[in-house]
Amino acid sequence: MKITNRRNEVLRAAKYSALGACILLATSLTAQEELIPLNAVLDIDSLYQPVSSQEIHGATAISLLEQLQAKHYSSVEINDNFSSIVFDNFLDALDGSHLYFLKEDVDALSAYRYTLDDTLKEGSVEPGFEIYNLYYRRILERLIYAINRVENDVPLMDFTLEEFIEIDREEAPFAVNKEELDDIWRRRVKNSVLSLRLAGDEDSEIIEKLGKRYRNQLNQILKTNDRDIFQVYLSNVAKAVDPHTAYFSPRNAENFNMDLSLSLQGIGAQLTTEDEYTKVVELIKGGPAEQGAELQEGDRIIAIGQGVDGDLEDVVGMRLDDVVAQIRGEKGTVVRLNVIPADAVSETNATIVSITRDTVKLEDASAKKEVIELTHNGDSFKVGVIALPTFYFDFEAAGRGEEDFKSSTKDVEKLLEELKEEAVDAVVVDLRNNGGGSLSEANQLVGLFIETGATVQIRYSGIRNGFTRSFGDNNPEVAYDGPLAVLVNRTSASASEIFAGAIQDYQRGLVLGGRTFGKGTVQEIIPMDYGQVKLTRSKFYRISGASTQHRGVIPDITFPDFYDAYEDIGESSLDGALPWDTVRPVEYRAYNAIQAVLPELKDLHDQRADTSPDFIYLLGQIERTRELRDRDQLSLNEAVVKADREESRRKEFDSENMRRLLKGLPLREWEEEESDLEDDVVVALNDEITLPLEEEEADEAADEDETDPLILESGRVLADYITLDNLRVSAITDLPRNR
Repeated sequence: MKITNRRNEVLRAAKYSALGACILLATSLTAQEELIPLNAVLDIDSLYQPVSSQEIHGATAISLLEQLQAKHYSSVEINDNFSSIVFDNFLDALDGSHLYFLKEDVDALSAYRYTLDDTLKEGSVEPGFEIYNLYYRRILERLIYAINRVENDVPLMDFTLEEFIEIDREEAPFAVNKEELDDIWRRRVKNSVLSLRLAGDEDSEIIEKLGKRYRNQLNQILKTNDRDIFQVYLSNVAKAVDPHTAYFSPRNAENFNMDLSLSLQGIGAQLTTEDEYTKVVELIKGGPAEQGAELQEGDRIIAIGQGVDGDLEDVVGMRLDDVVAQIRGEKGTVVRLNVIPADAVSETNATIVSITRDTVKLEDASAKKEVIELTHNGDSFKVGVIALPTFYFDFEAAGRGEEDFKSSTKDVEKLLEELKEEAVDAVVVDLRNNGGGSLSEANQLVGLFIETGATVQIRYSGIRNGFTRSFGDNNPEVAYDGPLAVLVNRTSASASEIFAGAIQDYQRGLVLGGRTFGKGTVQEIIPMDYGQVKLTRSKFYRISGASTQHRGVIPDITFPDFYDAYEDIGESSLDGALPWDTVRPVEYRAYNAIQAVLPELKDLHDQRADTSPDFIYLLGQIERTRELRDRDQLSLNEAVVKADREESRRKEFDSENMRRLLKGLPLREWEEEESDLEDDVVVALNDEITLPLEEEEADEAADEDETDPLILESGRVLADYITLDNLRVSAITDLPRNR
């Protein structure tokens, strides 16, 4: 059973990763070659070196403003109001939890509130760099403070006091002075120490672990460069127009395009940073590294050379994205890696690995299928499930005329053929957590299930002010014409909403799950001399004329959605989101009589849901998460934290065992907790609250052969639909006819 945990999704999204030399860069981190050794005395004046902008940055800022004004869907005015929005966005992006800046810092920086528009027009990004440099200095100061607290004061900490730490500091005022900020950080450090104490660590172990962690963070922060600052600043300039408009520097643009195409040219290795080494986490199946069999998971890369005889450059301590940039390269070229094998302990055992770069297909994010079998009301059903994580399309490969380019529609069509060969009775297209992708792919995917007709309407602004055009499928061939359901949740967005909305409007299939995200805008990638801009150019509407903006797609039958516990997910929670509206509907026909049988389908589902052990358990998880999110403080009293955690674990344990009891599964045995509390605390400090039971624990708690309960219920709804539709058709067939 898979219960999605947003906290784990957030943490996974924030990790550095490199797929064959792809990096999904989280917080941009400076240009110091020297590493900060353990126990070294730390001095802010010797560590802090402000970062300067480059000439290309100012020219790019002017170009970005021109693109925003000329091509954005809405009329964009670069004025004092725009400047104020940029200022607020930038400060919030840097210090949204008010943990670094002092009130006097913000007061001083407020001099820029109404002048950023003017400096940007002049081709200057200096205010952005000045704001960031102060933020950079404040981060270093806070890390130095944390390191000193850990390495000197752990034995003196009193965990019997009634102290608390604030969970969500977004609305908290900035500290008025250094002493107040020190106290906030004293509690944060104490919280981290308490986490390790509860995990059973002694003071000496805690000092070693946290000291090493904070010093590693310091080393990463010291790698901040001008690219990082420029990227963050200009992305917030773009975001001032609407939340989906964004600027990408050249390196970020390359990563974004790779994500959309699900392919890259590199070696096919997922990389991370560990103790200043670049470590191989995973080899991508079918990639050059995996096929060559010389590079292994766990190997540490210490130097990189280009070509068969290029000099090896030391990369120990180098930023991960810079390492990745050296490993990437054109198909057919050679990269040489000097690596310490996973089972070796020193560089004396290092070996040279030569790999010829090639195109790597990122299959992990591709469409996948499975078949579930269920017995429902005495009948057996086979239901095919296609999980589609994103709407991907490799534009570059298609433009080169390659026949095997990555396309979600091509992959789904192939999977549908395989499912038909397996004689499935129905199909579920699982779009949960699918945030969208290519608009054309969503259009073509609808075409796999209908003959011909419109799939979406696009309304343009600017030059084509008010012009609305429908796009659709002109191919009468249908890949699959049987019973269909689309499973969505709150993080199904954009292209997912186009697909689900069209399937619902045509009554081609049932839409099940939770209300979708509500993103009804279309972005276009516009190349620039330095990077690219993702610009909102239009809005899309369903063929019924309704917009999905803010409101999303409402399922025909609603399932419990874990994201219901979070009020801050969805388009309606985003500042500056465009409004909801409608256009005229297009002509379209209903493929099935779903609306005629929907009331009975809902009743049958409700009867099952009311007594379903899995649904009861999931609703309980949602409620427990809401309760946790309503908390605004965490105790720093060891006895209180132990009792609260034990109570939370017990509630989760009892809930899981009740689910098992009702399903006739073996019950779990209560065990004393040995897991580390630390992840819970780290998340709390980043304004997220964890579930009482982590996602991984929930997976382990369920038997391996248990099917996702939402998939299983989707299959049962489809089984009901097949039965009711057969009865309806039989009734129509049996009606007497006039002769």
